[in-house]
Amino acid sequence: MHVPDGFIDAPTSAVTGVVAAGALAVSLRGARRELDERTAPLAGLVAAFIFAVQMLNFPVAAGTSGHLLGGALAAILVGPYTGVLCVSVVLLMQGVLFADGGLTALGVNITDMAIVTTVVSYAVFRGLLAVLPRKRRSVTVASFVAALVSVPVAAVAFTLMYAIGGTTDVSIGKVATAMVGVHVLIGTGEAVITALTVSAVIAVRPDLVHGARGLQQRLKLRVNGTLVDAPTATAPVAARTSRRRLWITGLVTSLVLAGFVSFYASADPDGLEKVAHDKGIDKNTEKHASADSPLADYGVRDVSDARLSGGLAGVIGVGVTVVAGSAVFWAVRRRRSSDVSPGNTGL
Repeated sequence: MHVPDGFIDAPTSAVTGVVAAGALAVSLRGARRELDERTAPLAGLVAAFIFAVQMLNFPVAAGTSGHLLGGALAAILVGPYTGVLCVSVVLLMQGVLFADGGLTALGVNITDMAIVTTVVSYAVFRGLLAVLPRKRRSVTVASFVAALVSVPVAAVAFTLMYAIGGTTDVSIGKVATAMVGVHVLIGTGEAVITALTVSAVIAVRPDLVHGARGLQQRLKLRVNGTLVDAPTATAPVAARTSRRRLWITGLVTSLVLAGFVSFYASADPDGLEKVAHDKGIDKNTEKHASADSPLADYGVRDVSDARLSGGLAGVIGVGVTVVAGSAVFWAVRRRRSSDVSPGNTGL
């Protein structure tokens, strides 16, 4: 759902840019409460993982593919504020280095793919957890539903932005029907990827999953031969692996996905590209400002072998994203540390 330059007019793009900037400012402040010395490294890894998985387009219908948006995954793993930052870092790297998503449309893409998906999915996730049993399985189920809902909602958000500032005269009703229809299918793939990833992390380090915080198992007492919950004491869920091992495993997985598995991804256009071509939305598409980038279109210039070119581009993308993301989140964490230091207590 990366919107290119030329789809949305300048005034609407400017407004969404202001919205995105405001949301990022709020998210930077909110992320201070979410990030600590344990979770800051995970946030950088989440951004790199989302970048890698977004390279894996999967077929959803005849001639159409989809890929992960990542808002739900990021929000559940590292928190909604940090999640907005994670997806925004990915979008910035993709737009600047890989000519994926227009630069003048960056505000549109951040608003749609980072803000809308994260806010909607996390609201659905928390709402479901409020009524489901507090078990690991409930977190997985809530992750699946939240991710599934977030994608067609993002499609609706794009349609509304296009209705306000679209550059072609196209029936909005037809665009909405096509966008929502294909993105419900894409949302199913998003839901599967999100639920599997969240479940895998919870299995080894539930304490690092923002959406699973407080997920504890009450101690059981045997009273007259029957197991009952202890009145107050709780036992924390044990970690099965170290943070360093989890981080290394996640990074290696991201590199393999982007550097090797991505070669086998579907070559069909994604949902927005397909709808734009079929409905004529793409008539005014402009050349990307980074079209001459040595990494444009996820390939390395002057490397003739397609598999090697794409693999190198994927590895470079993961590396740049994890470095950029980690730098942002470590800076946020350090700002939090300075805010709560004895010299800044306000006493």
